[in-house]
Amino acid sequence: MQGRGNPNHFGGLSDGSSLEESQIVVLPVPFDKTTTYQQGADLGPAAIIEASRNLELYDIETDSEVYRHGIYTAPAIEDQNSSEMLRSLYEESLRFLRMGKFVVTLGGEHSISAAPIRAHAEFFGPLTVLQFDAHADLADAYEGNPLSHASVMARVNEIPDVKRIVAVGIRSMSAEEKKSVNPDTTFFAHDLHDNDKWMDQVVDRLTDLVYITFDLDAFDCSLMPSTGTPEPGGIFWHQAAKILKKVAQKRQVVGFDIVELAPLPDLKAPDFLSAKLLYKLLSYIFMRRS
Repeated sequence: MQGRGNPNHFGGLSDGSSLEESQIVVLPVPFDKTTTYQQGADLGPAAIIEASRNLELYDIETDSEVYRHGIYTAPAIEDQNSSEMLRSLYEESLRFLRMGKFVVTLGGEHSISAAPIRAHAEFFGPLTVLQFDAHADLADAYEGNPLSHASVMARVNEIPDVKRIVAVGIRSMSAEEKKSVNPDTTFFAHDLHDNDKWMDQVVDRLTDLVYITFDLDAFDCSLMPSTGTPEPGGIFWHQAAKILKKVAQKRQVVGFDIVELAPLPDLKAPDFLSAKLLYKLLSYIFMRRS
């Protein structure tokens, strides 16, 4: 058992968390330039890292301590416009992948996800993107901006080595986005609450290699109010954990991002949930690798 450890390091880690000694890199991207409702996603990465200093680093369910693989917290990507941020994030993601690292990207708004997805697709070859989200994010452009958070999955669809997007938890989109939605690979939130049969259907639609992009507004807003566009009717913790575990057991998860935490000053539970989600998913992924 450890104390809170070092600030600005995921899990408060110090010893064994150098880049050379670590298999895992956490890459913060405090970017929030296209948010259209509640701002504050630029504060999300730091809030997750701060909350993570209070995690128990032993995971009961997997009987593991994934931090022993080494978790390095990289310097944040600090670019101030979308094009520069996406270019810097793509290059940095690819640099870590070429070093043999498992890369976890922390947003920031959801628009950041296009860069690490592109890097992973180019590095690993054809893969499926598993999107957890309240929103389709398939607008070709939003308010004239094709790099908006509301357009991120439209940009991901343009990446040659992304074979398909499997979307889970969708419950909000425009009429214009409907034409871009694939009903065979979209799992709407209103269909997820009666049973868990959909989880095996999700896994069946994934290719062998999977990248996960997890917009925290996929969670019900009663559990996750600290996000730019909270929506009722979302998934809850045990649903998320169960499907993530299935995916990690049956497919090779090559990377993931967690985005859209907009922390509230007097409400820390969503920050801690986000840090726990990151650590839990790493525990599932590295349980298979061990």
